[in-house]
Amino acid sequence: MKPIDRGTWLALIAMGIAVFVIANDFSAINVAIPQIEHDFKTDVTTAQWVVNAYALVFGVLIVTGGRLADIFGRRRAFFIGTTIFATFSAFGGAAQTEAELIAMRVLMGIGGALMWPAILGMTYAALPEERAGLAGGFILGAAGIGNAAGPLIGGALTDLLSWRWIFFLNVPVSAFAIFVTWREIHQPRPKVEDRRMDYAGIVTVTVGLVSLLIAFDQVIDWGWGDPRIIALLALSVILILSFVFVERRAGEHALVPPDVIKNRDFAYTCAAILLMSAVFFASMLYLPQFMINVLGYSAIGAGAGMLPMMATFAGVSFVAGNLYNRFGAKPLLILGSACIAVGPALVALLADKETFGALVPGMAILGLGIGLFYPTATTAGVTACDESRRSLAGAIIYMFQIAGGSVGLGLTTTVFIGASDRAQSGSGFIDGIQTAFTMDAAIAAGGFLIAAFLIGGRAHLPHVHRPALAGHSPRGHGP
Repeated sequence: MKPIDRGTWLALIAMGIAVFVIANDFSAINVAIPQIEHDFKTDVTTAQWVVNAYALVFGVLIVTGGRLADIFGRRRAFFIGTTIFATFSAFGGAAQTEAELIAMRVLMGIGGALMWPAILGMTYAALPEERAGLAGGFILGAAGIGNAAGPLIGGALTDLLSWRWIFFLNVPVSAFAIFVTWREIHQPRPKVEDRRMDYAGIVTVTVGLVSLLIAFDQVIDWGWGDPRIIALLALSVILILSFVFVERRAGEHALVPPDVIKNRDFAYTCAAILLMSAVFFASMLYLPQFMINVLGYSAIGAGAGMLPMMATFAGVSFVAGNLYNRFGAKPLLILGSACIAVGPALVALLADKETFGALVPGMAILGLGIGLFYPTATTAGVTACDESRRSLAGAIIYMFQIAGGSVGLGLTTTVFIGASDRAQSGSGFIDGIQTAFTMDAAIAAGGFLIAAFLIGGRAHLPHVHRPALAGHSPRGHGP
């Protein structure tokens, strides 16, 4: 196997830094919300949109960003997206009202939606096919480190300087990533014959997903029976179903082209990621809440308490690339998805011990599962598609991750509130965690079944000799 040259390593480091910034921005700002409330004299309902606005825009526009990257070039999409992200990070740090800050976060989300699929496409293109697993492991490992470090970095900056430095720090880091990418990544633009944009598809999927994500975000405050929630869910269903018909009529210039829609391995991978993300996002929210409300931890202490899960996730993600190259996708998907099912089940079983040590086994197993599953599923899904579609494929996979996380949070919160009788601490909180995490384990079991019986194997690595999976077609498009 040919060694990776210095220029490629520098390019990978630049991509890793860019991913770290995007992932860090999802979690670093959470610990600063109380200080933002105080500085702007607003309430948590309004301040929470500093987090939600970024995630919402990022999640719904990422497919559009992937299509643009594949059509007009990944370097160009990366440069434009990173410039947008860094510019409005600076303006966000200087914001004088909560409305200004939320607006800047919306614009940062647009930049992130252009960056992420371009990064994935460039990373997979920078490495030979036999090292595709390394690409997925490296990117998801960097994302895991960003997510894990976010609460610690955000807490330290907020305490020592100001929450504004969470935004200001993005500027020099983004500039470095742009510089190294400009110097070291020189890839030909993917050959795409049809460069027309599917505007009807963009509108239907964007408004449909916005409606869905807002509904699941607001259901905690409004309740499932509220007419606004019902209207948002109905609008989401109508528009997402309409999107399917719009895409069929659009043909080859569809936002999601027919060859991607009909790719069975890709579709099964997205379905598994949807279910696993419901568990991942719920764990990210409720495990810190357990530490704060039951164990009495501070916000920074709860962030540090997540390290058994997040550090394991990040570390295993880097190793997963080499394991993928050696063993293929199937065993890693099965083991990873099994761990994601076992992890929350252990948390549910041991939560009534009311000790941090009781949480560690479940968190560590969950981190192991996430670290094995996400890089492997991302690589299997992306490489199942043609090279010219890989930025789009990576974007769709991440959209399913965001959508699954949002739906999972809504379901977990509903079950938690029902089981805890709205108690915010003590035995009621523990009852809620146990019931909700038992449901999450069942959801993950569904993802395990998809990984075990429906997703094929690695299709694009002919140089690695191992027995072929029965019934798996050589191009990864199903039987």
